[in-house]
Amino acid sequence: MKGFISLLILAASLAFSQVYAEEPGGPVNINTASAEELSELKGVGKAKAEAIVAHRKEHGQFDKVEDITQVKGIGESILNSNRPLLSLE
Repeated sequence: MKGFISLLILAASLAFSQVYAEEPGGPVNINTASAEELSELKGVGKAKAEAIVAHRKEHGQFDKVEDITQVKGIGESILNSNRPLLSLE
């Protein structure tokens, strides 16, 4: 029985570590983050991250987090998946 409980604890620990390993380290400032940092967001690969940086250079800083949807390829789904991680500061 002890072995079974230990096995369950180990399995749960591994499962939780996998979930947290996929999350970026902390808030991402969409006005200052590099393309590399932005590419760690859910649904944002290298091309979309570079598009965010290019949009920022062309149009200036974002006034609100929701403005990131002005970038081609960034829609409500990507915004909502990452909203808790996005910041302007």
